[in-house]
Amino acid sequence: MSDNTEEKTKSYSTAPFDARFPNTNQTRNCFQNYLDFHRCNKALSAKDQDTALCEWYQKVYKSLCPNSWVSKWDEQVDNGNFAGKI
Repeated sequence: MSDNTEEKTKSYSTAPFDARFPNTNQTRNCFQNYLDFHRCNKALSAKDQDTALCEWYQKVYKSLCPNSWVSKWDEQVDNGNFAGKI
């Protein structure tokens, strides 16, 4: 990971603007970043690569999503009945 990316990740405070989700309602943005985090982890783990790059998605979804949603989704992923495609 480049030094510039590491600095941005460390100084991260809240989710930046994402042009895919321009509206005020950020529900879809929350869900998409949750999926992206798990997809990133799965893809990099399968290639035996460092998953540190995936932390960006985790920080974004944790700042956007209510904790109750995340805990429910984590439980669904563990049980194998999560609605999203990871």
